[in-house]
Amino acid sequence: MQKRPYGTTGIDLSVVGFGGILVMNESATESSRLVAKAIDADINYFDVAPSYGNAQEMLGPALQPYRNDVFLACKTGKRTAAEAEQELHESLRLLKTDHIDLYQHHAVTTMEDVETILGPGGAMETFLKAKRDGTIRFLGFSAHSEEAALALFDAHDFDSILFPVNWVTWNTGKFGPNVLERAQQKGAAILALKAMAKRKWYDEKEREAWPKCWYRPVETFAEAELGLRFTLSKPVTAAVCPGHEQFLDWMLQAEPEFTPLSEREEEELAARARGLDPIFAH
Repeated sequence: MQKRPYGTTGIDLSVVGFGGILVMNESATESSRLVAKAIDADINYFDVAPSYGNAQEMLGPALQPYRNDVFLACKTGKRTAAEAEQELHESLRLLKTDHIDLYQHHAVTTMEDVETILGPGGAMETFLKAKRDGTIRFLGFSAHSEEAALALFDAHDFDSILFPVNWVTWNTGKFGPNVLERAQQKGAAILALKAMAKRKWYDEKEREAWPKCWYRPVETFAEAELGLRFTLSKPVTAAVCPGHEQFLDWMLQAEPEFTPLSEREEEELAARARGLDPIFAH
């Protein structure tokens, strides 16, 4: 699999990342099968979070045979130092590891989140302490708000950002260009979410086929391929797979044939995005 640099760290990550939600609510046998499938496909970047149900509990044992050969990213939604420290150590226990390669403030959305994280007794204190003692190697954040993302970049030199880089949110929602530009200015690696997203759900019945997606995913391999090509045509290190094996398969099928989108294809994709309800908008 193609690999791209994770910033200036000297580490190269697979352009397709394994989203830990894939193993949520799966059996131990199925979790091991999915992880082995990813390893066989040369995926070396795995991402998980405590908010993904029992995903950490299932991923830890499945990943254990390969732990020394992969880049493991985790997150915390806790905003205070004490809560973040407690959740970090619980993640280490469940993931059966003594360190996490990338630890991220999860889903930072409001300026209140930012102020709490960075303020006295905020989660950033735990991040910096854990980096000093070697429990985590790199610091990052995921964000669902351009304002919050830009504020965090202003406050600290993070190693990376995990952010939606998606053909609909970019073209219809005008969501993303400012953040990617700032990340590049700061020298931070860009990890992508939502490459396989299409639009918001219209009703609850639609969701039955994809219970691990809170958005309507792409509907065909052709759409998946275009979505992945759009994301990887940006200055992105890797795109994290959604929570169903179908999308992992589509990404693995599309990745070897990757070529950057041409200008004409960019225009065609922008036209396809018109009229769709983006899951994020500026």
